[in-house]
Amino acid sequence: MRIAREESYISSNLFSFGLARVAALIIVVFFLGSGAVAQETDTIPDNEFSISASLVNRGELRAGGFNPDSLDNQRRTQFIMGRYTISLNYKRSWLEVMLTPQFAGVWGHSAGSLTLKEAWVNMMSRHGLFAKIGRQGLEYDDERIIGHDDWVMTAPTHDVAKFGYEGHGHKVHAILAYNQNAANIETGTTYYSGGMQPYKTMQTLWYHYDTPKSLLGFSLIGMNIGMQEPDKEKPKTYYQQLFGTFVALKPKYTNLEGAFYYQTGREEHGIPLSAFMGSVKLTATPIEVLKIRVGYDYLSGDKYFNIPSQGQLGMVFHDKIRGFSPVFGSHHAFYGAMDFFYLDSYVGNFTPGLQNLYLGVSAEPVMNMNVSAAYHFFAIAANIENLKKPLGHQIEAEASYTFAKFVKVAAGYTYMRGTKTMETLQKVDKNRRLHWGWVMISVTPTVFSTSWLDKKKRNNKDIVK
Repeated sequence: MRIAREESYISSNLFSFGLARVAALIIVVFFLGSGAVAQETDTIPDNEFSISASLVNRGELRAGGFNPDSLDNQRRTQFIMGRYTISLNYKRSWLEVMLTPQFAGVWGHSAGSLTLKEAWVNMMSRHGLFAKIGRQGLEYDDERIIGHDDWVMTAPTHDVAKFGYEGHGHKVHAILAYNQNAANIETGTTYYSGGMQPYKTMQTLWYHYDTPKSLLGFSLIGMNIGMQEPDKEKPKTYYQQLFGTFVALKPKYTNLEGAFYYQTGREEHGIPLSAFMGSVKLTATPIEVLKIRVGYDYLSGDKYFNIPSQGQLGMVFHDKIRGFSPVFGSHHAFYGAMDFFYLDSYVGNFTPGLQNLYLGVSAEPVMNMNVSAAYHFFAIAANIENLKKPLGHQIEAEASYTFAKFVKVAAGYTYMRGTKTMETLQKVDKNRRLHWGWVMISVTPTVFSTSWLDKKKRNNKDIVK
């Protein structure tokens, strides 16, 4: 066991060291090879500054869904949530700076969340190199693995340094993160809990190829995530890796997407990981205002999934974790609008996996209006003794209308008929009939914007006159 852990630790650190060298090389090339910064006094670009706001309020009515214990045994609950942000953005030819404070919470609750959602600087080279450093949202491919889940009122962001190159159909990004609870030299490294993200360290390398004239686009991704043992005085960091690919084929009127990801290494308690997921989706556009999509997702589950009886504790020894984790993905966009899966944990933090077969349609009946509907059939992936795999059927509908350039109103309704398996997994109550409705208004105006020339350029302009 010790040998296996040491090998995992060595391989993880080699992976981290390799990414660190790539990032260092990008920095050197950026600052030595970029002519944009050095020649700024000659080109003297315009400056742009803007202040924009985002005010989102959503009222929800839930009936029969989620673990009944989490709702104080009430089958019905209703509430209104709000998220309010102000974004300050400055741009010039080679530089962009963003600062976005945010408040989010439930109406009437005194303990809302006041955070700094974004705070980053992006330095760009005319040769396609860039360095973006600070608190920022991350979005890659279809956002299944790394996404900026805007549906969640406290959409996740990351404190990272991101370096890369974009040009001629190629994109290469290297992402580095190192998190601490505090700058304390006495306690040393500490478990990063309760922060922006649960990981201690993270290194990601992403490559994408796509051109406007090409029918094929694809991505490759490799991640190394360091998680520390929780509730330990001197926690040890365990490393898990994710490798995978995303492929998109885009012939006329159709779009075929497929993805496969594999996880290995060790989770935060030191248990080995071996999990995978695969997905395929076909989107057809028979006419310009109509889209039809059909797809299937498979996420592996733990081999031994224990479900204790009421009032009892279940103890199962897992020699390996086989339940796939979507890491930092936008779960709401993939596994049903009710967010039963991968948003909260199952019993014992293990998962039976998931199968998701779905069919959806969206249309634009009139200008600025969009309506959509979808059907999901859910099932677990692992075999559980005395339980069947189906979890239930779900139907969802949504409509939105944009009144003005920055005012949008949307509403949705979802119904699910769960099975005995869904009830046993403590995801629904005995009724098994689940209803969820919501209404949301989003107002996103640009409050102020201006642009100006550098002083030298203004003087030159006067001389010409």
